[in-house]
Amino acid sequence: MNGSSNKREDHQQPFVIEKSGWKFHHVGIPTNKVKPDEKCIEKYRMYVSGFETSPYGIEYMRFEEDSPIEKIIKQNPHIAFEVDDLDSAAKDKKLIGEITSPSKGIRVAMIDVDGLPVELIEFNRQEME
Repeated sequence: MNGSSNKREDHQQPFVIEKSGWKFHHVGIPTNKVKPDEKCIEKYRMYVSGFETSPYGIEYMRFEEDSPIEKIIKQNPHIAFEVDDLDSAAKDKKLIGEITSPSKGIRVAMIDVDGLPVELIEFNRQEME
């Protein structure tokens, strides 16, 4: 930020990257189209694809009608950031649903930022091995 202003300059990273140490992880894009190599996440009744092969960090998400995922996530793209301490990063934020663990060693919180979802992800790499 530039001095006392809360506005960032064109060349500056967003505050959460520059000051809080969050790292870009991916952009999630809802879709209704079946994509190649989709992976099913059964407990959420959803399919994800693209993350492993996209050089830009794009992940597609397709939901079954009875998916328990919140409507705001099903209908809007989101940006995801890796954080070192999920509880601290999510503190005082408006949570969308509960903090979850979609797989071993991964914790996720979705927060509402001006009516759009933002995903925060914490990895415990020791648990993932």
